[in-house]
Amino acid sequence: MPYVPDENDLAVKTYGVDLERLARFLYEKFTDNDWDAFVSAASFWWNIYSVIAIILSLVFIIGFVYAKIRYGQLSDLEQEALREAEAQWAATNESGDTKNTRWDSILAHVADNRPESWRIAIIEADILLDETLSKAGYVGQSIGDKLKTANTQSFTTIQDAWEAHKVRNDIAHVGSDFVLTKKSAQETIVRFERVFREFGVI
Repeated sequence: MPYVPDENDLAVKTYGVDLERLARFLYEKFTDNDWDAFVSAASFWWNIYSVIAIILSLVFIIGFVYAKIRYGQLSDLEQEALREAEAQWAATNESGDTKNTRWDSILAHVADNRPESWRIAIIEADILLDETLSKAGYVGQSIGDKLKTANTQSFTTIQDAWEAHKVRNDIAHVGSDFVLTKKSAQETIVRFERVFREFGVI
């Protein structure tokens, strides 16, 4: 038996959007109850929307492709600039009697307030690390290869070398997207310093 409300029941009103009534209003407002006209109008506006959506999609796709290409070009330019800076700095400091001057240059760069100077300091210190390992008899195509052959008992600061070299790689590979703070730059140079002191470079 279905429930029949009486005077003791509370009347509860619900509020919200009556979609059916709204649709009926729009239909009657714009079509004068002419279903064919409604379908025709809906088809017309849907075609307009489709054309606009396709055009916007093409614009966004072209913009995305262009941005990716430009980002790659900028990354290549950054890498080339880093390689040139490394080669130039290494060529300028080839002689063996410049080690103190080179270290002073590194300290001057890391003491600067410009992030670019901190990057240069770490790159220069990494070049000096490569030369130090080669002179110490470690063999390999890269610093990583040389460190892999090191004996941790005789090379007590090898972990410092790894951590400092990792920061240099982040600078070289990630580029300007790599966030380098002055504190982290100074900590990295301190790691290089421990290695150089162990090998008598400074």
